[in-house]
This record gives sequence, C-alpha cells and structure tokens, in this order.
Amino acid sequence: MGTPTSMESGLDVVDLSRFQFATTSIFHFFFVSLTVGLAFLIAVMETFAYSRRGRAGQHDYDRMTNFFGHLFLINFAVGVVTGIVQEFQFGMNWSEYSRFVGNIFGVPLALEVLMAFFLESTFIGLWWFGRDRLRPWMRLGAIWLVAIGTQISAFWIVLANAWMHRPVGYEIVDGQAVLTDFGAVVFNSKAWLYFAHVQGSAWTVAAFFVLGICAFHLLRRRDVEVFGPALRIALVFAAIGTVFSATSGHTEAQAAVVDQPMKFAAMEAQWETSESPAPWSLFADIDEGERRNDVSVEIPYLGSLLAYNSLEGRYEGLNQINERYQQLYGPREYIPPVTWVYWSFRIMVVIGSLLLLTAFVGLFLWWRRRERLLETRWFLRVLVYLIPLPWVANFTGWITTEMGRQPFMVQGLLTVDQGVSANSVGEVLAGLIGLWAVYLALIGLDIYLLSTTARAGVSRRPAAEMQAAPAPDYAHVPYGRED
Repeated sequence: MGTPTSMESGLDVVDLSRFQFATTSIFHFFFVSLTVGLAFLIAVMETFAYSRRGRAGQHDYDRMTNFFGHLFLINFAVGVVTGIVQEFQFGMNWSEYSRFVGNIFGVPLALEVLMAFFLESTFIGLWWFGRDRLRPWMRLGAIWLVAIGTQISAFWIVLANAWMHRPVGYEIVDGQAVLTDFGAVVFNSKAWLYFAHVQGSAWTVAAFFVLGICAFHLLRRRDVEVFGPALRIALVFAAIGTVFSATSGHTEAQAAVVDQPMKFAAMEAQWETSESPAPWSLFADIDEGERRNDVSVEIPYLGSLLAYNSLEGRYEGLNQINERYQQLYGPREYIPPVTWVYWSFRIMVVIGSLLLLTAFVGLFLWWRRRERLLETRWFLRVLVYLIPLPWVANFTGWITTEMGRQPFMVQGLLTVDQGVSANSVGEVLAGLIGLWAVYLALIGLDIYLLSTTARAGVSRRPAAEMQAAPAPDYAHVPYGRED
C-alpha cells in the first residue's frame, strides 16, 4: 500500500481525510434519512387518499399528500447533489482503498444507480408533475415505486458498507480483494441487520418530522382536517419505526460481540475481560491514555442480558482483544477511540428510548382521548421540540458504527492509513474547506426551504370550491385528463 504524508504543519493527512469523509457522510445522511422514510410515509398517505376517492374527506387527504410531497421533493432535489460529491472522495482521498476493494465495492454502487436511482427519479417526476394528468391508480403506483426505489437504494449502499465490517465472498489476488461469491455478499448477515436498523431509523426521522409539523399547525388550530389525520398516521409510523430500530439495533449489537468484539468492548468501555454475569456500564470517566476508567457506575447482570439475552455470559476486554489482534494482524494498536464510541452509543440509546416512549404515549393519548388528542397542547409542544432528535440519534449511531471498527477500513484486511491517498495536507485541507462551504450552503438552503414551506401550511383553496368542482372523467382518455 502507498504511504501518505503523515505529518505536515502539525496536521495529519489521515486524520484530515477521515474527518472530511465523516463530515460529508453526515451531511449527506441529513438528507438521505428523511428521503428514505418520508417516501414510504407519503406512499401510505397517497394510499389513504386513493381509498377515499368519491367519499367525504378525499380533498383533505389530497391536500395532505401534496403538502408533504412538496417537502419530500425539496429534500430529494437538494440531497441528490450531496451524494454525487461524496462518491468522488473515494478517488480523491481514498485511492488506495478504492484500488483494494474496487472490484467488490463498485458492484453495489453501480446496482444502486441502475436499479434504484433511475427508478426514483423517473417516477417521482411522473407522480409530482403528472398529478393532473395521470389516473389516480397510476399516481398511486408511481409514488409506491418511488418508495420502493428509495428502499432499494438504501439496501445497496448499506450492503457496501456492511461488507467493510464483515468481508465475505472474496479472495485476495495481487494485493486486491476480488469478488468470488456475489450471493455471499448479498446475503451477508451484517448487511441485513444494518439495513433493518437504517430502515427503522429513517422511518423514525420521517415520522417525527411529520409529527412536529402537524403539531406546529394544530397548536395554531390551522387546517385541523388535514394535520389531524396526518398526525395519527405519523404516530403509528413513529411507533413502528422506533420499535423496529430498537430491536434491530439490539440484534446488531449482539452480532458485534461475535464478529467485532473490539467495537462492542469500546461501546462498554470494558478494558479488561468481564466476569460472568457481566454488568452494563451506565457512566464511565474514561482515561484512554492509562487504559482504564477512573469512575465507573455499573448495573449488575444487564451486560449479559443485553449481549446474550441471558443472565450469564462475559465479553472480552479491550486490552485482551488488542493483544489477540497484534498476533493476528501485526504489531500496532487496534483500540478505537473509546470515548467517542462509548458516549455516542449512549446518546443514541437515550434519544431512541425517548422517541419510543413519546410514540407510545401518543398512541395511549389517542386511545384514551380520541379527538381530544389534537387539543393536548403539552404533547403537541413536545412533538415540535423533538424534530431534530432523530437526526442526532442517527448521526451518533453512525459514529458508533464507523469509529468502533477503527483502525480498520475493512475489518481485518485494510487499515485506515493503508487506504488513504498520497495527498499533501494542503490538498486535503483545501478540499475539506471547499466541501464544507458547499455542504453547509446546501443544508442551509434545505432547512430554509423546508421550514418556510412547512410553516406556510397547505393550500388555502376553499374545500367547498374543490368539492363543488366536477370530478374529472378519465374513462374516454387513454391516460390522464384531456385538456
């Protein structure tokens, strides 16, 4: 592998390259998580609107779908740009990594474009710009194809990432990882666990985004006939998303005990191999230099319960795993940034638990109070303030996942310093500043457009006028409406 410039002017090329890719990934995921979840949620809203055709309330569901569809379109359009830029970094800063894994990593990326991106971009145009010309069932089919496309897109990207954590279906030929079993890559257990967790997280982001907007308008008693049903739909979606995210995340952590024990030990700040039953660390004052915890508050038995679903069981400590890795992979340090991993994991868990509790409190209030749920002002205020928290949980989750496998880029095969390009500090720093400027501008634009559109509310065209208008007759036209 090529050797990068290690130290210039007190800055490290490897750390700068890592920081650039990490921050641009978080910037990109700001858009992606909302897009993946909101596409599915809007498809559900469109289904409700279709089921009410010719019945009371159809107009309100149409307004609901168009309103949130507008927000989805804004986020989708701005987010596409960030994804394109991100892929260039594999050649810019990680050329040695690309050379090593390109034969494998390039396949899911290509399939994501061919199978998902074209599907999404084509049918989102038909759904949005053809809404006055397409028959209702065609528009319904179009948005469901968009929703399916976003899920396919997420799967291929997560598949590529999961291979870096658990490489399968390959052999090393002339210093490169060569694909030998595509089926093993597709059915990599790590990929499906990650996909389930990402999916649940995206649904949670979208659900609380919709809940917060609905609550904002309901507090002002605006368009209750639109935002009331939308809040109920999003509440169910939030409950499903939080449960799905929690259960898949729990299973994912248990898998890490077996195939990424160093990551799991870092999540628990466990420096020495635990006893059985193992406790769970509630709080730790971590001293990474001395490799110990100066203060540690633990809950007995809970570590074994979370790791094995049993009151018995132990897991290895960071020091013991480090010694084992030195024998397997060579003399160097293999302990990741423990403080980052430990606290990122706990922030994610605390926020996830809060969101899950909020979703089920909402369902309980709906069950007990029925229509008065929309007048429960304290709960509506809580929903408005919770809008950013699912994103924070997602970001800290990715920090836990990616920093927990350091110093490896590909588990057991390639370290970060082996995968970096032979750039100078100035080149990486210039790229970092440029990308930050562009990404911050895009995120600022996205937040401005989303908040302005969300605050404006739904179309103010009177419902009586819409209901008085004759329904379009599609029977004699090959497709859509005849102008």
